[in-house]
Amino acid sequence: MKMTLNVILRIIATFVASALAVIGAGAIGGVPVWVAATMGGILAVAKVVERLSIAFLEDGKLTEREINLAFQQAVKLKDDNPVTEADPKKK
Repeated sequence: MKMTLNVILRIIATFVASALAVIGAGAIGGVPVWVAATMGGILAVAKVVERLSIAFLEDGKLTEREINLAFQQAVKLKDDNPVTEADPKKK
């Protein structure tokens, strides 16, 4: 249940983040803001749902790793291996 709620909340966040990203482009193109936001959000959610579906089709279950990969974007916002003062090789 906890994983299901997490996926639902992440899908909502995906919709919102993508909707906000296309509002400016829609305004420039003369498309109503709500239409641009809705289309951007729907397309992003469809992409994530497709990835989740493909992962589920392989073996009939979704692991936490598969879910995280489905939501992974091209831009990494968090650094898994931050640079520290003690490890100058990572700079």
